[in-house]
Amino acid sequence: MNKQPLRIALVRLTALGDIINGAVVLQLIKKHYPNAQIEWFCEEVFAPILQQHPDLDKVHAVPVKRIKKEKSLALLKTTITELKSSGPFDKIIDMQGLIKSAVVARFIGKNIHGFDSASARESAASWFYKTSSHIPYENNVIRRNIDVVAEALDFSVTDEEILNKKPCFQPQERPAFLASKTKHIAMVIGASWPSKEYPKQKFSELCFALESYHCILIWGNEREKEYAEFIAERAPNATVAPKLSLAQLRATIGHCDLIIGNDTGPTHLAWAMNRPSITLFGPTNTRMIYETPINLACESDSKVDINKIDKQDFSIETIDVDEIADKAKRLLALN
Repeated sequence: MNKQPLRIALVRLTALGDIINGAVVLQLIKKHYPNAQIEWFCEEVFAPILQQHPDLDKVHAVPVKRIKKEKSLALLKTTITELKSSGPFDKIIDMQGLIKSAVVARFIGKNIHGFDSASARESAASWFYKTSSHIPYENNVIRRNIDVVAEALDFSVTDEEILNKKPCFQPQERPAFLASKTKHIAMVIGASWPSKEYPKQKFSELCFALESYHCILIWGNEREKEYAEFIAERAPNATVAPKLSLAQLRATIGHCDLIIGNDTGPTHLAWAMNRPSITLFGPTNTRMIYETPINLACESDSKVDINKIDKQDFSIETIDVDEIADKAKRLLALN
């Protein structure tokens, strides 16, 4: 344990699932540097998931997407000024390894640590770093997050520590639509692109296979809402969730007995909150999660090249409903 009052900046701008998976590093930093002041820089749309985190002193909402969309020179200048005035920091850690995250880090300060050119998602990002770590891109994403932070701050983390982590986020008040005494299954039906989505007809069949439980259909946009309504019309035990803020999503996931979903942020939130989950994979694979006795995966037979994701790989459609249902029933029996 090092009692130095270090001021640490973490840069992970996007996406929701990656920010959620990265949040485990906060408790690990605090374990080794209990007096550290930790601040996180992320895209403004994702800032609410981190706000009020007990291990974070501040969340900086960086409007990179809005700057691009509005093409606003004034907003760009304001953002750069705010980034430059946010320091000084003893250590800046780029957990993302993209040029955009490295540029943000460089505006914050010079003492940046990140992935080396051979292991960053975009090798040119490493040009902005003072020090770097070689952590193969093919490694598990949660391990990569942990290892780049641990190397930057000179400590190590065992697999046992990860398995025994505290919940990374705390649920808020139980949502009213989870008031019944039956067990609740959150089904995360959307994803960032169509080939990562389990078919709506199969989700309907899955609800039928789990007819003794209340299935809550989580959606994030109008297309996904229509998808949820399709399922609910065919499965009497399924309910379309209301539109959820990130705080409400956290409360919903935290109070459900099981989460089943595609490879996307809300599903990853289950692992982060120590809730049972089953993640469905087609064009991606289990590199994206940290499997535990209560956090399982169902994969297609696709041979995934993580360095060249095939967005036209719809093999997730081949995952058998019974395989998912059997795993779900086992997890619900444990809970």
